[in-house]
Formats: sequence, structure tokens, C-alpha cells
Amino acid sequence: MIIRARRTVSSLVLAAALTRTGLTVLRATAPGGAERWERGNHAGRTVGLYAGPASAVAAAVGAGRVRPAAGVAVLAAGVCGAYDDVAGAEDPRRGFRAHLSALRGGEVTSGAVKLFGISAAGLVAGAAMRERPLDKVLAGVVIAGAAHFVNLVDVRPGRAAAAVLALGAPGLLRAGPGAAAAATAMGAAAAVLPDDLAERTMLGDTGAHALGAALGVAVVAGSGRAGLVAHAAALVAAAACGEKVSESARSLV
Repeated sequence: MIIRARRTVSSLVLAAALTRTGLTVLRATAPGGAERWERGNHAGRTVGLYAGPASAVAAAVGAGRVRPAAGVAVLAAGVCGAYDDVAGAEDPRRGFRAHLSALRGGEVTSGAVKLFGISAAGLVAGAAMRERPLDKVLAGVVIAGAAHFVNLVDVRPGRAAAAVLALGAPGLLRAGPGAAAAATAMGAAAAVLPDDLAERTMLGDTGAHALGAALGVAVVAGSGRAGLVAHAAALVAAAACGEKVSESARSLV
């Protein structure tokens, strides 16, 4: 018990430290020029995207300590999100339906690339983390679905990071590596939350997807089949009602 608690605490501290270090370095250096990192938020204020890559790398490192394939999946979720942050910055289309509709018309949007890329990464990680075929599929759905869910609630400052903290907290009670994975996601989220709330930076798709995938890894690492089924069903339902989920997060005080 004591050893497990120490691993959980060390995972949280490591993720927070890596995130803050990455955030500080990116803000100071702004690779490619500061304008490449600037975006307008919902209120029209200019904020930086530095928190996204910083938290994504930290979450990937922490998830990789649980299982290398999990770390790759979290990093892939962040990379796919980063592609959408850059290539889809001017695209007003949102949600699965819009991007799948464009795909049927022959247009491959950045959102479609993100959708299929994160889904594939989740399935690969799920296959590596579980043994039975059904569990592999369920695990993939949970990892990809959690990545998408956190992005759905990233509609106002602090919403996504706060969601990660709230959803990750029960995971600290899980046996085995699930607690360490949950702590990783929470540590990274806690490190960016103050700057996010102050509207100095934002997670963007990069950070939201990566932190969500890390939460999914925590569920997969600490749940049996019943837990996987319950989480997969809830996440699929949330994806199907994506607009309502985002609107609910937007209306919170």
C-alpha cells in the first residue's frame, strides 16, 4: 500500500514538473515565432497554445511508465490534436458528423485525420494492454473515447483541466498501475490550470486529447471487463451527444 501510494504521488509530481518546465521553455522560446502559438479564445482574447504540447509530452511520459504502448497512444493523441490545432484553425466545422460528411464528399479534413488517428492509436494501445479480444476492443474505445470527451468540454477556460482533475480523482483509488496513470493526467492538468483560468494559455486540441487519452489509460489499467463496458458505453453516449455535452460545459459557472 505504501509503495503504491509513493508511486502515485511520484507520478503526479513528475507530470506536474514536466508540464511546468515544458510550458516555461515553450513560452520563452516560442519555436517558429510567437505568432504561431497565438490563438483567440471565446472572449476574443489572445492566448498561447504552450500548455498543449507541454501537458501532452508530460502525460505521454507518465503513461509510458505504465505501459510503453499507452505512452505512444497518449503522444499520438496529442500529435493528432496538434495537427488539428494548426491545419484546422480556420475550419468552423465541429463534431464527428460534420467531418464524416465532408469525408463522404471526398474532403479529408483535419478533424477526420484526428478522429481516425486517435481511434487507431487507442485500439493499438488497448490491444497491448489487455489479453482477451473483446477487452482489447473495449480498451481502445475507452482510450479514444476519453480523449474525445475531454476535448468536448474544452469550451471555456479551465473546463478541460478541471474535468481531468474531477474524473481522474476516483482513479487514484484503483489498484495497480491505474492509479499512477490517473495521477499523471491529474498532475499535468493541475500544472496548467492556473494559466488556463487566467486566460494566459490554453490546452487546445493537443492537450485536451492527450490528457483525455491518459485518463482512458488509467481506466484500462485499473478496471475489469465490467468497468470497461460501463466506461465505453458512457463515452460512446457522450460522443453521440457531443453538442449537448459541450453546451453543458459551456453553461457551467
